[in-house]
Order: sequence, then structure tokens, then C-alpha cells
Amino acid sequence: MSIAKPTPTPVPLTEPFWAAARRGELLLQRCRKCGHHQHYPRVLCTRCWHREHEWVPSSGRGRVWTFTVVHRPGHPAWDTEVPYVLAIVELDEGPRLLTNVIGIEPAEVAVDLRVTARFAEDEDAPLVQFEPAVS
Repeated sequence: MSIAKPTPTPVPLTEPFWAAARRGELLLQRCRKCGHHQHYPRVLCTRCWHREHEWVPSSGRGRVWTFTVVHRPGHPAWDTEVPYVLAIVELDEGPRLLTNVIGIEPAEVAVDLRVTARFAEDEDAPLVQFEPAVS
């Protein structure tokens, strides 16, 4: 018996992000006043507190800022996927995302590894993941 994975619950503030993710696109909020990029979506700019943002495409490129290899998942739906890499990726635009790194053996992942965004195939859970960048 397989257990369903929990999926994100979009709210009005985050819906543009999830709609883009379903299309295979990574969007970030950008402050209309100071140009600061941020993620996760917020009502206020984290740099200048301005309330007006726009959604802009991200390059989807970044680097592993930190990571851990998960051997005992916190939810039984991921029991069959261990070991996997849980990471914080710092995008070239600046924001950091909690994600996972795919397409590489967990033992080969390293801090500063250059990565590129990829989206999970499951349309119900369009999660952004990262894989090693092609040089």
C-alpha cells in the first residue's frame, strides 16, 4: 500500500508561483520599489517593506548553499525514496529555496555545486527540484 504525499495548498498570495510551477516555470516576487527578489512570497518586501511586487521569471540557476542526506524520512510517503538530498539552494537572483537535489548520487552533492531547476512530473504537486548544472 502506498501512502499519498502531502501536496502544497496554494493561497491567493502564492497562487502565481504554483500556477507557474504547473507550467514548469520558476517565478519570484520582485519589489517594484527597490528591485529586491524574494522567496517565499510575502506581502511586504523584506528589504524596504514596500507593498507592491511583480512576479518575474527566475533563471532557475543557483548553487547548493547547504544540504543533508535524508535516510529516515519524516513522513512515510517518502520511505521508498531514501536516501535523498534535502537542500537549500541559493538562486543566482539571491533568494534561497528549500528543495531537493536530484539526478546525482547523494554522496556526490557538495556545497557550492551549481544546479538548475527542474519540476516534478506530478501535475498535482509541481514542486521545484534541482539537478546538477551542465557545464
